[in-house]
Amino acid sequence: MPSAPSKLYADDVSLLVVTLDTNPFFWSTYSFPFSDFLSQVLAFLNSILLLSQINQVVVIATGCNSCGYVYDSTSNKNHASTTGTMPALYSNFLHNLDEFVAKDQKLAMATANAPGTVPPSLLSGSLSMALCYIQRAFRSGPMHPQPRILCLQGSADGPEQYVAIMNAIFSAQHSTVPIDSCYIGPNNSAFLQQASYITGGIYYRPPQMDGLFQYLSTVFATDLHSRAFLRLPKSVGVDFRASCFCHKQTIDMGYVCSVCLSIFCEHHDKCSTCGSVFGQAQPDVASAADRKRKA
Repeated sequence: MPSAPSKLYADDVSLLVVTLDTNPFFWSTYSFPFSDFLSQVLAFLNSILLLSQINQVVVIATGCNSCGYVYDSTSNKNHASTTGTMPALYSNFLHNLDEFVAKDQKLAMATANAPGTVPPSLLSGSLSMALCYIQRAFRSGPMHPQPRILCLQGSADGPEQYVAIMNAIFSAQHSTVPIDSCYIGPNNSAFLQQASYITGGIYYRPPQMDGLFQYLSTVFATDLHSRAFLRLPKSVGVDFRASCFCHKQTIDMGYVCSVCLSIFCEHHDKCSTCGSVFGQAQPDVASAADRKRKA
């Protein structure tokens, strides 16, 4: 699917909104340390700022219970002593990230989770926050950079977030904002595959985490104008399976409400979303005719 067309005026100026997965349950079980992952992400963000003095970078931390802005290159705090590059990026970004992780861990301790399970990250919340920031940029004036979202995700999909994530995906498609996805988990993410496919973004799963910076800089650092001249990775297949509204599980086949399009894994007499009453199955016409003949 081709990249989403741009309705903006600046060709080579980018507004990159990054959603960073900080789920402590995932990183405690993953083989690659979070500190190494973060160091490569910081180098990538700095390279985006060095490509152009008017490029903008926003980072949203995605925890398992909350989301929050941890860095904005346009804030006055980041421009106090430098032009928003590495020194200010390290100091403010890491300070805000430490505060967010500590706060999210407190919320995680208060939430009861099954032992041995990894709760999903709040991807729907970070996508919503990214779109809200981009909408403010759209309203800031006629000249603004081209926005795009990059999801750095490692946690598995949360089926209970299906509706919220799909709403965010369609909102990004309506605003012509591509969603790029760099998934570092052991398996592919159906949600992010659909997000990148629908919005015209790039979905890529790095084969080696040691070279993460190389993958980020060669695949996701390109602006929307330059992507038309490059051969970027394409998804081999997209998992379009949905999640049911009753048990929040990914299903291959199910029942769909004809009024609100809610999906259920089993038959119900009434839609739990809109309250519509489902009709009963009609009797076999042939068997009814046979009973009349016998009578």
